[in-house]
Amino acid sequence: MECILDYAFDRMGCDAAGIEHPILLTEGACNPLSSRNRMAELLFETYGVPSLAFGIDAVFGYAHNLKLGVCERDGLLVNIGHQTTHVIPMVAGEPVLEAACRTAVGGFQVTSYLKRLLSLQYPYHVNSISWEKSEELKQEHCYIAEDYHEELSIFQKGGPDAEAKTRYWQLPFIPPVQKPEQSEEELARKAAIKEKQGQRLRDMANAKRESKIADLEANVQGLEYLLQELDDAEDEKQEASILLPSGYNSRTEAQAALTKVLASLRKAKGQPAEPKPAEEDMNPLSERYPLLEIPDNQLTAEQLKEKKKQRFLKITTEGRIRAKQKRDELNLQRERELQLEEERRLANPELYLEELRTRQAEQALRVEQRKRQKTGAGPGGTNAPALTSGAGGRGERLNQSQKERMKLLTTAAFDRGKEEDTFGMNDEDWQLYKRMSKDADDLDEDDDQDAELTWLTNRLKELDPTFVPSTGSNVGNGQGSSVDLQQQRPLTAEDFRISLGVERFRCPEIIMQPAMNGVDRAGLGEAVASALRRLPAQYRDQVMNGTILLSGGSSLFEGLDRRMIAEVRKTRPLGADIKVVKAFNPLLDAWHGASTFASKSFEKYSFTKADYEERGPEWLRYYNLKYSGGGFSR
Repeated sequence: MECILDYAFDRMGCDAAGIEHPILLTEGACNPLSSRNRMAELLFETYGVPSLAFGIDAVFGYAHNLKLGVCERDGLLVNIGHQTTHVIPMVAGEPVLEAACRTAVGGFQVTSYLKRLLSLQYPYHVNSISWEKSEELKQEHCYIAEDYHEELSIFQKGGPDAEAKTRYWQLPFIPPVQKPEQSEEELARKAAIKEKQGQRLRDMANAKRESKIADLEANVQGLEYLLQELDDAEDEKQEASILLPSGYNSRTEAQAALTKVLASLRKAKGQPAEPKPAEEDMNPLSERYPLLEIPDNQLTAEQLKEKKKQRFLKITTEGRIRAKQKRDELNLQRERELQLEEERRLANPELYLEELRTRQAEQALRVEQRKRQKTGAGPGGTNAPALTSGAGGRGERLNQSQKERMKLLTTAAFDRGKEEDTFGMNDEDWQLYKRMSKDADDLDEDDDQDAELTWLTNRLKELDPTFVPSTGSNVGNGQGSSVDLQQQRPLTAEDFRISLGVERFRCPEIIMQPAMNGVDRAGLGEAVASALRRLPAQYRDQVMNGTILLSGGSSLFEGLDRRMIAEVRKTRPLGADIKVVKAFNPLLDAWHGASTFASKSFEKYSFTKADYEERGPEWLRYYNLKYSGGGFSR
C-alpha cells in the first residue's frame, strides 16, 4: 500500500517531505478494525497528513446515482467489485450496515476461472492466454444467462443457435511455405539419382559380404592346414611346436574353432546349418541311460527308481535338443528375412521407411488393445470400466481353454491325495502338463508381439533419426486413429483459433453460484435474500418496494439485470413490481460521489492525528459515514 501511495502522490506532484492535503479513503463495507488502524497509522506517521476520513465506495456511488435520479432513496445497493460483492440495504438514502451482506466473489474470480478453462482446453497456447488477455475477453464477450440450464441446453444440442452465440479469437498464424509442384523431368531426375544411390549401396553391401566370405574361407583353409599338420606330427612335442605359433592350446580347440568358422561361413553364404544325424543324438542318450532298455520285471526296486529318474532325464534332454534345433531354424529364418528386408530397403529407401512406419503404428495399436483387454481398462488406457455390468478384467473373463485348464488342475489335485504320486511315469502325463500350462499360447503371442514392436521401433530409430515412436495410447479416446499415429498433420489456422462458447456465460455464473469454482460462499441471489432477512421488519417493505442498484465493474455484464429480476422474484409475492437499474457509470460513480463529499462536508466529518492519538485505535471501530439529505453524518 505504501508503494501505491508513493506512486499516486508522485503523479499528483506532491514531492515535498510531507503531504499537506487532507485524505479521503474509500473502503468496503464492514472493513476490519485492523485495516483502518494500519491505514490511519501509515498516513499520519509516514506521510504526515493533516486529517483523514473513511467512506464506503459503494455508498458514495449510490449517492451520486441518487443525485442523478437513477435510483430512489429506498432500495438495495448491490456492488460487485474486484474480489468481493456487497449487498447493502438503503433507507432514506442511508446505508443499514447491520443488515449488509458480503461474499468473497467478484471480477477477479471470473477472470481467473476463464483463464483456467481456456488454458486447460488449449494447452499449447497457454503463453498467449495471459491474465490481461483473459480480462479483455471477459469484458468483451462474457454475459450472464437469464436461465443457466436453458442456456447450457442450447450448446448441448448444438446447431445454428449455439454457433450464433460462439465467439472466436484468432491467434497469429503464419502458414508454412508450400513447396512448388515438381515437374515430371525433375521427378525423373530425382528417381534416377535415388536408383543410382540404391545401386551404389547394394554394390557396397555385396562387396562387404564377399570380403567377409573371403576372410572366412582363408581362415578355414588355415585351420584345415593346421589340423593336417597335427595329423602328420609324430609325437606330442612336435604337436606343441606346431600349435605354438597358431595360438591354440590343443587339437580340440583348433577343431572347435574350425567348426565355428565353418558355421559362420555357411551363415554368410546363406546356407542352412548342418544338422546332426538322429543317430548321433540318440545313441549317446541310449548309452547314458541303459536301464530304459531293460524290462521292469528284471529290475530291483532301487533300479526301478533309477529307471524312473533316467526316463525323466532322457525326456528333458530330448526336449532341449529339439528346442535347440527349433531355435537354430528360427534364427536362420530370421537371418533370411533380415537379408530380404535389407534388399527391399536398398531397392527403394523411402517406400521401405513408409511401410515400416505403417507396420509400427499397427503393431503399437494391437499391443495397446491387448493390454487394455488384459487390465480391463476403458478407452484411452484409463482405469474406468469399459464393460457392461458384471464384466471385469481378464481374471473375470475366462475363455474356454482357461476353463479347461482349471478343470484339469482341479482333477489332478483331487486324484493326487488318493494314491501314490505317479505323475510323470508315462508320456501322456507330460502331454497333460502341457495342456495345464498357464496361458502358454497367450504368453507366446504376447512375447512375439512385443518383440516385433521393439524390432520395428529400433529399426525406424536407426534409419530415421526424426522418428517418434507411436504407442497407441491416444487411440480410442477421441484424439486420434491409426493414421494419426504415423505422422502429425500440418498445422492450420484452425489450430490457432480459440473458441468461446459455453465459457461466455459459465465463468460469470460463479457470481451467482460460487460453488462452481469450489468456493463455499453464498451467491448473489442468496446474499440479497440474507440482507433482506437481516433488515429490521419496519424497513423491509420500504426497501423491497424500492430500486435495486447494480454497481461495480462486474455489473457491466450483459444480462445481469434480467438475471437479478429472476433471482429476486423467487422471494417476492406473485406479480410484485421489481425495479432493477444499473449505475450511470459503475467504474467512476464512487469517485464522483467521494469528490462531492470532499468538496462539501469533508472538514466536518474528518479527524486529525491528535484525535486519533487521543481516542486510540479502538475508536475507529465506531467511526462511520452515512449519506443523509445531501450531507454525511458521523
